[in-house]
Amino acid sequence: MTAWRVTAPGPMDTGPAERVTAPVPRPQAGELLIAVRACGVCRTDLHVAEGDLPVHRPGVIPGHEVVGEVVEVGPGAADEFAVGDRVGVAWLRHTCGRCSYCRRGSENLCPDSRYTGWDADGGYAEFTTAPAAYAHHLPSGYSDAELAPLLCAGIIGYRALSRADLPDGGRLGIYGFGGSAHITAQVALARGAEVHVMTRGAKARELALKLGAASAQGAADPPPVKLDSAILFAPVGELVLPALEALDRGGTLSIAGIHLTDIPSLNYQRHLFQERQVRSVTSNTRADAREFLAFAERHRIEVTSPQYPLERADAALGDLAAGRISGAAVLMVR
Repeated sequence: MTAWRVTAPGPMDTGPAERVTAPVPRPQAGELLIAVRACGVCRTDLHVAEGDLPVHRPGVIPGHEVVGEVVEVGPGAADEFAVGDRVGVAWLRHTCGRCSYCRRGSENLCPDSRYTGWDADGGYAEFTTAPAAYAHHLPSGYSDAELAPLLCAGIIGYRALSRADLPDGGRLGIYGFGGSAHITAQVALARGAEVHVMTRGAKARELALKLGAASAQGAADPPPVKLDSAILFAPVGELVLPALEALDRGGTLSIAGIHLTDIPSLNYQRHLFQERQVRSVTSNTRADAREFLAFAERHRIEVTSPQYPLERADAALGDLAAGRISGAAVLMVR
């Protein structure tokens, strides 16, 4: 099969990912073999390729927003899925189920958690495997290209919105407006929020306004109103300061990324006083995924998904690194 492996993590202009011919994987006990139809191009894939995240599996096949078809069911994996089923594979791949975090419903914090496209080969390939217990049934009414970004960009944005503690009818600021942000904005709008977007790209600002944002301005510009909550999607630590300063009293900033550049020194009075707070977001639980995908079944989400053939995965990652993608890019495999 055709696949892409991260053989030399580094800047995209150094060619960190290599197109290879690899054997089709075999499903182990509890796993599904999946023919990949589409795979989203997530910023986390870029962090894996460029070495922002430490290597967990040398030569890993990235990709964790996988939409495909079950073509083989491993021993013990037949309860939830059958051959021919449409299936989604997301970032979270394994948790221990025994630690205090798992027992209290916070499996995203499990010290033994493992991830698709980082600890195990993912969806930048014609076939992949996934544990059936961590695979997902998908909402109807969406194409493969529309579904793929929902499986990380959508899910992690949904958790980030929850962590932002947005009050009913509140004012939400979104910093950065890529794949995850443009989905999360629609969830917030569907819940009655007033959304203000701060992002560097003119096309991204146009998309934000088209989707219903009340305002769109530069990445570090102040919004026209004080915010009840904010989510930082851009992996830029310097934006933490203007985001905190834009919060109203008691406001919460949720930081959605797995990687963030260093945060400059905070001024207590300007950035934190009046009970403003910062919350990080770490992965997601399967419950988050089920809730979000059920929401997507009830509320139509418009997914802007520029498409690339699998053979051009390196170009897709390069365009993402250069800020040339508006929305959430998707690799089309078949």
